[in-house]
Amino acid sequence: MANFDLLSSLAIVLLAAATHASFQLSVSMLTLLSGHALGKKTAHMQLMRLVGSFTAGAGVMIVLLLSTIALVLNVLLPVDTPPLMWAACSGAAVGVGVSVWAFYFRQEPGTSLWIPRSFARFLGDRAKTTQNPGEAFSLGLTSIISELLFTFAPLAIAALVLVQLTPTWQLIGILLYSGVALLPLLIVGLLIGGGHKLSRIQSWREKNKLFLQFAAGSALLVLGAYVYVERVFTVGVSAVGGQ
Repeated sequence: MANFDLLSSLAIVLLAAATHASFQLSVSMLTLLSGHALGKKTAHMQLMRLVGSFTAGAGVMIVLLLSTIALVLNVLLPVDTPPLMWAACSGAAVGVGVSVWAFYFRQEPGTSLWIPRSFARFLGDRAKTTQNPGEAFSLGLTSIISELLFTFAPLAIAALVLVQLTPTWQLIGILLYSGVALLPLLIVGLLIGGGHKLSRIQSWREKNKLFLQFAAGSALLVLGAYVYVERVFTVGVSAVGGQ
């Protein structure tokens, strides 16, 4: 693969990962978990074990989802991904981006998200009863699955890129995607570990929730547009010019 092609592919993976990182369900669940633990006067070291286990669970699920989608695409698609598939993923990213602009956060005080209230109560109860690292790890897995409706588009786009890379770069791409997608959880975990008040973290999220919503939707639109131009429009123009 040419250097330009490799750099372009890695750029798409990083952009998709940054888009994934802009969603807030995992962060909300981590702050909820930490808040309940602090309310129970949990020791700081135990709290950090819970935070670390939650983040590890989220990371493992991201790796599993991305690897599984890439494996399925590798089996089903030809060596060269059809432009129609790129166009479909681009369209999905744009469509989901518009949906995020419209209703990602609920129009009410706090940082309540789009998920149904019954499911939100289930997640809240899980976070409230989590007392050991194993349960926190499981909750981290659940947090990633719960937001798959919005994160599937960037995951699928990254997977389409990965199946066209060599095995070494596939591994590097998966690690890059997972690391960037986990950045918000890592930052919140470091803030909690550094002694920052959870109330201040939550207050910042509440004050800036419209910005976070706009950023998430915009990231999806930018991702969809970039992939369309890079993998559909440019290829089409090149094909016409080569005739």
